[in-house]
Amino acid sequence: MSQPGMPQETVAAVQAALGAEHAALWVYGLVSAFLPAAYDKALREGVAEHRERRDATAELLAAAGITPAPAEAAYVPPEPVEDEASAAKLVATAETDATVAWRAVLERCDDKALRESALAALTQSAIRATRWRLAAGSDAAVPSFPGQP
Repeated sequence: MSQPGMPQETVAAVQAALGAEHAALWVYGLVSAFLPAAYDKALREGVAEHRERRDATAELLAAAGITPAPAEAAYVPPEPVEDEASAAKLVATAETDATVAWRAVLERCDDKALRESALAALTQSAIRATRWRLAAGSDAAVPSFPGQP
């Protein structure tokens, strides 16, 4: 994705994006206990995509001589997860958080390969967020500008 000697503001944005990937993986694990089997494929795909993105991001940082930030032991959801709707809403929130983090990488780097990777991550998370908002019954399934908080 990028070369060693990454500017500090880029490092901070990439570390934050890595944190969003860690959190998304944790969320997918949590909500799997609240979602029926009909969501199994979407859960597997989300986990696989976030795991791949997490690993690639950690490798990018390590290649630049930077220690990747580890995952937290647990994360605190903004609202309790008690049922299918709240679980879908939490996944949509995690995906939205990932779009915000990857947009920040786009805004803080000049490296073409890293920008392409960040744009792909933002796009994939925006698509998944839309699907999860629809599953949660949201009236506003698609934000005007994905990646903006």
